[in-house]
Amino acid sequence: MLLLIFAFALAGQQPAQEETPVFRAGVSLVRVDAQVVANRQPVQGLAKEDFVVLDNGAPQTIEYFGRESEPLWVVLVLDVSGSMNKRLTEIAAVARQALSGLKAEDQVAVMLFSREAKVVQEFTANPQEAAPAIQRAPREKGLGSASRINEAIIEAAKYVGEKAANHAGRRSIVLLTDNQGLAYQVPDETVLRALFAASATLNPIVTPEAKEPAAPKAGQYTNPDFTPHDVFKLARETGGEVLKAQDAGRTFQEMLERLRTRYSLHYRQPAGAAGSARSIKVELSAAARGRYPKAEVRSRTGYLSGN
Repeated sequence: MLLLIFAFALAGQQPAQEETPVFRAGVSLVRVDAQVVANRQPVQGLAKEDFVVLDNGAPQTIEYFGRESEPLWVVLVLDVSGSMNKRLTEIAAVARQALSGLKAEDQVAVMLFSREAKVVQEFTANPQEAAPAIQRAPREKGLGSASRINEAIIEAAKYVGEKAANHAGRRSIVLLTDNQGLAYQVPDETVLRALFAASATLNPIVTPEAKEPAAPKAGQYTNPDFTPHDVFKLARETGGEVLKAQDAGRTFQEMLERLRTRYSLHYRQPAGAAGSARSIKVELSAAARGRYPKAEVRSRTGYLSGN
């Protein structure tokens, strides 16, 4: 009897284990990648009970909750247009060191873009395999002279959505760009649909002078075929974050570290939701809000439900 009591006491002292995601046939789970920030620093150590997820305003049951132990699927998307050469060189110099922070179960891929986009390193579980592709990026000359940012993001979203299908893990696109130029017939809404479909967050690293485009003034003519690139909006709508980089190499390391501090929330798609556009809002519970009254929760704002 004493041995049994001792065994139960030990069991009660064991730390709680994170849940393992279960993918059931016929069940559509909505993935939400969330970040909680207070005073510009990520809030860590939260539990499932600290979150409230609303789908079209209705509270949902969180079926799966993941934290740092969940693998990352990261696509590094690097703008190789001429204006970005300095920033590319800064990232190339720290590539191996920055990638060493990824874990054995993580997957990383590298895509380069200018006028065209090209995957130069397929997803690999060995992050050091990606370092040479990053180091060669400043010398890439075969992708044209423009910066088609929106098209590149769409390609990256399709790529991670396809490769990570039916795999557990958080999906992130880390984009290096100056946010300059115009998108021709590829508005933000088209990009958001691709990001939502892939359940991917967009996390841009931008140059210090990069700014979010101002809304057109009343009565001002705008050509509907041309829209300014706005990675700030795309990051906000997908629950990602934007970091400005005086030193792109150091910021690259910081971004990869911050991806680890995010939370993964999965819930069952509501009955009757198929074929519709849905809104998502993630909040802290009353108890968690009491502990972090000034915290900001970042998550994607919607999704397109499956059939």
